[in-house]
Amino acid sequence: MDGASQQLKILFFGDSICVGQGISIHKGCVALISAHLEENRSTFGKNILVINSSVNGRTTRQALEDMPYHVQNQSPDILVIQYGLNDCNHWVTDRGLPRVSLDAFKGNLKEIIHRGKKFGAKQVILNNNHPTTLDQENIPDTEFTFEYFNKKYNEATRKLATEMQEEVTFLDIESHFLQLVKKGKKMSDFLLEDGLHLGESGHQIYFDLVNPVIENAIKDF
Repeated sequence: MDGASQQLKILFFGDSICVGQGISIHKGCVALISAHLEENRSTFGKNILVINSSVNGRTTRQALEDMPYHVQNQSPDILVIQYGLNDCNHWVTDRGLPRVSLDAFKGNLKEIIHRGKKFGAKQVILNNNHPTTLDQENIPDTEFTFEYFNKKYNEATRKLATEMQEEVTFLDIESHFLQLVKKGKKMSDFLLEDGLHLGESGHQIYFDLVNPVIENAIKDF
């Protein structure tokens, strides 16, 4: 099929950031992108299907286990991947160990990308995560804060994107928010009271960042 009859699948594969935890579902970044693409679909000459296969609390290890249904079965044309905030987290019961080690996290992301492309993704967009305000108290059984680990996992995502630059389009979410902070914005203004999840203004920033990249990917088809 071609022209307006051609369906193009865009699949978001992530965690609570893509779900939009803590805000009304129509105000999350994925919902905003879907609505915008629907409103402007005549511009693209394609029927666009936006799928959100994201789950609150999911790590890259769990994502790999979920891939057969959530990604491989869907065969998306454009795959958007965003993980790390749960991978870098430390549960008290794990005695100072992260939910997913840094090396395993990077390996899991790499396999997610390879599997996504094997099952039809012509474009893979890889995001790292925004900064949090969880930078005051150390995580139990460690000498560091949550934000310290978040930065480490963001950097690992950045390095992987450099290694796989022929296979992915990387969006440095962290760097963009840090630039806003340097210009006088407060990171807390973009977050919910938990200091981790995005508020409505944070999701609007995500929309402003991610949507143009997706539109460029659509045009490549």
